[in-house]
Amino acid sequence: MNIFIELPTWLGDSVMTTPAIENLIKLYPEAKITFFGSFVSTKIFKNHPNFDQSITDNSKKSKMRFKNLYKTAKSIDKKFDLAFSFRSSFASKFLLFFINADKKYQYNKKLYQGHQVEKYNSFINSSLNTSTKAKDLKIYAKKEIFKNKTLGINPGATYGSAKRWYPKEFAKSATALCKEYDIIIFGGKEEVDIAADIEKEFLKKGIKNYKNLAGKTTLQELIRYIGGLSLFITNDSGPMHIASAFKIPTIAIFGPTRYKETSPWQNPNAIILRKELDCSPCMKRECPIKTHECMKSITSEMVLKEIDKFR
Repeated sequence: MNIFIELPTWLGDSVMTTPAIENLIKLYPEAKITFFGSFVSTKIFKNHPNFDQSITDNSKKSKMRFKNLYKTAKSIDKKFDLAFSFRSSFASKFLLFFINADKKYQYNKKLYQGHQVEKYNSFINSSLNTSTKAKDLKIYAKKEIFKNKTLGINPGATYGSAKRWYPKEFAKSATALCKEYDIIIFGGKEEVDIAADIEKEFLKKGIKNYKNLAGKTTLQELIRYIGGLSLFITNDSGPMHIASAFKIPTIAIFGPTRYKETSPWQNPNAIILRKELDCSPCMKRECPIKTHECMKSITSEMVLKEIDKFR
């Protein structure tokens, strides 16, 4: 059994497909899977026991995207029994048309309700006429074993600035916990400046038991480090979903996004911190009314109060 899977573009969305993919594999335990998608989405499945190959989608960088997708589809020297796309775009429909597969299925975001994990799982159920339930997020990776209790803070969020809580508030929260935890600052290459702002606050306070890993980790390293944390403070982001896969005690800060759809899935150790406002969830990359009240109204004191529940 050979299966082709096109993954969502974003890291967090790809993590949220894992219960659906695990249910698919229960039906076809010997399946060999070809994963297609962005660099970060495909890397999540690098150690998956059913992994056969990954293909990075570079078509968005091409001046002739559809020609690129056509060439990619035709270059895959394999016939698939099943092909699935977890994306609902026309580009994905175009790609699937040229994939050599007996049966092809494409996700339609308008058809499904509930948490995003449930939506993806319902897509697989409706495609194969099954009725499985979405279980835990699953990432095949080892966890880092830290010498001391370790707090991770994740001030970034790839989608846009509206999802980001403030660096000074992250710094205040971590400063209050530095005697109890070593600290790691996480972030991608685009978030190095944000992490540097937090590091400056640490230096002002004389805090030395921290590491700034923003822009310095591979995805596999990021997964390993998050998996070994004792506590995680994060925006709604891909790393938040990685933490959920490992059931890490997490304070998840939500602003403009639909928390009921992208909250930490089946992580009993996660607490969502958010403010109910008339303008939220706006689902915008930047605050449309320029006040950013959904994030400004959340303070480090509120975060620390929630952390007390873990003690």
